[in-house]
Amino acid sequence: FGGKRMLRLPQRFARLSGIGSRVGWGLNGMTENKMGLVARGMATMTPTRKSQNPTLEELQAFQPKIAVVGVGGAGSNAVNHMILKGMVGVDFLVCNTDAQALSQALTPNRVQLGKALTRGLGAGAKPDVGAEAAIQALPELQERLSSYDMVFLAAGMGGGTGTGAAPVIAKALKERNILTIAVVTSPFSFEGRVRTSSANRGIFDLERYVDTMIVINNQKLIKMAQDIGSSAKTNQMPLSRHRQTVQPKPAQNFTLFEAFREADEVLHQGVRTITDLIVQPGLVNLDFGDVRTVLLSNQVLSDPNDPDSPRIIGKALMGNGEAEGEGRAIAAAQIAVHNPLLDDVDLQGARGMLINIAGSDDLSLAEVEEAASMIQQQAHEDAYIVWGATHDPSLRDRVRVSVVAVGLGIH
Repeated sequence: FGGKRMLRLPQRFARLSGIGSRVGWGLNGMTENKMGLVARGMATMTPTRKSQNPTLEELQAFQPKIAVVGVGGAGSNAVNHMILKGMVGVDFLVCNTDAQALSQALTPNRVQLGKALTRGLGAGAKPDVGAEAAIQALPELQERLSSYDMVFLAAGMGGGTGTGAAPVIAKALKERNILTIAVVTSPFSFEGRVRTSSANRGIFDLERYVDTMIVINNQKLIKMAQDIGSSAKTNQMPLSRHRQTVQPKPAQNFTLFEAFREADEVLHQGVRTITDLIVQPGLVNLDFGDVRTVLLSNQVLSDPNDPDSPRIIGKALMGNGEAEGEGRAIAAAQIAVHNPLLDDVDLQGARGMLINIAGSDDLSLAEVEEAASMIQQQAHEDAYIVWGATHDPSLRDRVRVSVVAVGLGIH
């Protein structure tokens, strides 16, 4: 499936191998000449001058830098959720036109948008005000984000700040060739036609500048609550829940806080999947180039014979599943690829996939093959698929499967 095997090294070398180790002694981002290392056939080491050996700090400098940027109130709430969940390996930034809401952020990295324009009072549900506020703050945003390799943008569509500011920020990131993934929410149906129309326009504008877009349909939170309520009668959870072990509760007890937490969890699990693959040490690691290749496979030209024709960006899916007991790997994979909150998305025809399979000491090769094969069989025949495996003792007798699939719905 495109995975790259890592040799089991003696401990003193394993510490140097860092992320993305390949067969031999090669390291990501470093050429053989710079490292003085050879990675052909059996691993051997070429003598080098001591001054050429990289320090641990120098090796860490080659790790990809990832940021999660929350735009507006909904985006800031998503960032707070990730911080409370103990997310590591990424930096956080929130930006808002509402100074009071900005003060509630759990990260000290904050940017007030349009200080002179809105005076900290918000965009008034006007996307054009949100866009102008972001333009006024662009110099500060560019300074803070220019050093990152990948940025996740989180925003709610339909209001003023998220709808208007997110496309402006995404355009600035695109101009700097920063890989950008947008995770946004669309309104509930009871929020009315005007807000829905505004959200659709914001999604259209944002899609032009991002490399991958994931839309979470808030209306499906209601449907999910109903499914949980009906499943509670038989004491079974619907397959699309994040874990099989979560205890069901009736729909009427599915609180508003819990509903929005489920939406925030889509972003959290998507970021975690990518950081587990390229930042956290694992049994099978991927480098940032692998991730970039997969996410960019999401785009095709509207006219294959015209290189200047507009690009088409397919839908994307981020999912995470955990299961235990007999058939746990297959069950976890099925949970991961059936996310009830994503807007009519399934794996059929995916052009690119990232798959990460995590387990404790008892994770078997057969389980890895079962889970990865089940997911791979649903992809496009020419899909670019890469996978990784992570050792996580805290899972004990559970297996966790995480999937990022892109290019869905492109014909």
